[in-house]
Amino acid sequence: MPAYVPVTQNTEHSLLRHPAFLQFWFARGASGFAFQMLSVAVAWQIYAMTHRAFDLGMIGLVQFIPSIALALVAGHVADRYERRHVVLICQIVEGLAVGLLAVGSFLHWFHEATILTLIFFIGVARAFEFPTLQALLPVLVPPMLYPRAMAASASAMQSAMIIGPALGGFLYVAGAGVVYAVSALLYLTAAILMWRLKTERPAVPREPPTLRTVFAGITFIRHRPVVLGAISLDLFAVLLGGATALLPIFAHDILHTGPWGLGLLRAAPAVGALSMGVWLAHSQLKRRVGRAMFVSVAGFGLATIVFALSTSLWLSMLALVTLGALDMISMVIRSALVQLETPDGMRGRVSAVNAIFINTSNQLGEFESGITAAWLGAVPAVLLGGIGTLLVVGLWMWMFPALRQRERLESGSPA
Repeated sequence: MPAYVPVTQNTEHSLLRHPAFLQFWFARGASGFAFQMLSVAVAWQIYAMTHRAFDLGMIGLVQFIPSIALALVAGHVADRYERRHVVLICQIVEGLAVGLLAVGSFLHWFHEATILTLIFFIGVARAFEFPTLQALLPVLVPPMLYPRAMAASASAMQSAMIIGPALGGFLYVAGAGVVYAVSALLYLTAAILMWRLKTERPAVPREPPTLRTVFAGITFIRHRPVVLGAISLDLFAVLLGGATALLPIFAHDILHTGPWGLGLLRAAPAVGALSMGVWLAHSQLKRRVGRAMFVSVAGFGLATIVFALSTSLWLSMLALVTLGALDMISMVIRSALVQLETPDGMRGRVSAVNAIFINTSNQLGEFESGITAAWLGAVPAVLLGGIGTLLVVGLWMWMFPALRQRERLESGSPA
């Protein structure tokens, strides 16, 4: 019997039969498109105002700081309060901040410091929104459908990442204020959908905020080998195997292409992830899920090695598409294992720790790739990253036998 079984013919297993999930999916997609359009407009507007690369780096910094500093607090809030209301407040704050960006752009009274301040508030809201959304999704569908729901949700975000920047750039022709106004309307749409969302979360005691309760997610993960292994495997795989930060070097110096080629290379991983996400949303992860996750991460490392050694644009694109597809498989399995192994009263705090791992691996992965490339060159840096990913897979299979031997996503019962 294969590890993946198509279930589209069984209407009982259809995500379309769960209206709450559909509202969640549309809300997630609307906010995802809004953020991607916003990112393009902010970067272009600030650079047009200052012509300083430093200010472009500040855009990322003012979002990264709250995502790390507030993650554990956000997880506690997600477990203590009604998650739908937390997400609703976050999206309203984001919509209001983007609305102020629109007004300021239309009236021409903006300074870069004002824009960065509003982006900081958006970063604060997103720091609370991300772990809360992660913890909210499992209660919208039965456990057996959660992996498919996760894949469908990820597909919405990948679609936003592919189409959103292009749409934002197209609308920017009419001015930054138009992009911000459309983004604000999308945030408003997401907030309305979240407000109308009906959930049936089990009643949980509201623990007072103490250091023990805030750090409870870390304690929980330390005592759950399956959860710890899944989260840490992704951390080190992304940390070592991140080739996307060096794409401009590969496009210009190795593949000898122009900006259009760089655009294709940047889109390739998202195309692979989106295609795999759509397939996983219509298929069921049936068995040998632990082995499937290790195989997909190992394939991620091999695809990274192929990309490092390629001198053909089309082979490089194929390697990146494969890399994105395999990363989607790993992400869906990892997310499902983490959420289904965690009691509902702990999901917010565990999701917050997972968010720290994700943000750290993405940011430090780009830093590691840049430093290694500066020392050794771009090709050796990516090649060593792919080899390092394979070594991590082998080490983690030995260190976490329970994860390697895991048969089903929903077989474990949370403590």
